[in-house]
Amino acid sequence: MRLFGRKKGRGGQGEGPGAHLLQFAKSRQGVEAFIEPKTAVTEMTVVLVAADGEWTRRRVPNAETVRKFGKQLGIPVYDVEAVGYPEKMREWTRKRKEAGDTGVPDINRPS
Repeated sequence: MRLFGRKKGRGGQGEGPGAHLLQFAKSRQGVEAFIEPKTAVTEMTVVLVAADGEWTRRRVPNAETVRKFGKQLGIPVYDVEAVGYPEKMREWTRKRKEAGDTGVPDINRPS
């Protein structure tokens, strides 16, 4: 699935945001997508949120790409301006902060 195009990372490795989002979606249960609009400071982004509230965010080229991604994977896609963020996302972040865990979660968690 190359909806997001290919972008090389450090040392010529990596697949860019699409690979990260795909890996997250396939390795978590109950994933939902939330499209965040472009602002004066940031490009358009998508937040993927798993059933347990774990989440990840990446820039995306446009909303249609996210909708195609969601359709191909069978995950619901919402406009965050219309529905807001799920409480489980806030709760997951709060618990991590309380535990002193402020690092980036490991994306390679088994499904």
